[in-house]
Amino acid sequence: MNRFRLGPLAVLAGVVALLLGFLTPAAAAGSARAPYCGLVWGSLPESSAAAAAGLTVSDVRAGRHACFDRLVVDLRGPAAATGWSVRYVDAVHEVGSGAPVPLAGGAALEVVVDAPAYDRHGNATYLPPSRGAVVDVAGFRTFEQVAWAGSYEGSTTLGVGTRARLPFRTFVLLGAPGNDDAVRLVIDVAHRW
Repeated sequence: MNRFRLGPLAVLAGVVALLLGFLTPAAAAGSARAPYCGLVWGSLPESSAAAAAGLTVSDVRAGRHACFDRLVVDLRGPAAATGWSVRYVDAVHEVGSGAPVPLAGGAALEVVVDAPAYDRHGNATYLPPSRGAVVDVAGFRTFEQVAWAGSYEGSTTLGVGTRARLPFRTFVLLGAPGNDDAVRLVIDVAHRW
């Protein structure tokens, strides 16, 4: 009678094959939890202390993208990075009075840019069409409202009502097609985690 014996390498190969069979579904489940749209942003406060004199707010715009909603604060003046702070807060407050700014949505994102919405003579460089609706975000997936909180002592504050506390990123773009002096503060907020 001839008995078949497995050598140590054959046993090891069988164990590895068995483990791979069990791990493959786990690995597939792990890939299902990959970051939404490949985004690896968080929801903790972000800021930059860069100081650029002479910049003023000239416009506020919003746009929709496949994976996030975008808010852009256009600045006019010498092309240089400016300081800013973006963070989730319990409530955004009006600059000067401290009164809470009513915001729609499940979370409040405070955006502060170190640039006034007025020139050195006190003339407005930007006036929102409405304090409660700086830009129309009807139909956006993440933004519920963009509100004006004021511009005072060299900085401008906006409140962004979002559907929930979602991941975001903030960055500054210098220059634009046909305008090398353009500066844009960009805030992207993901549609989901």
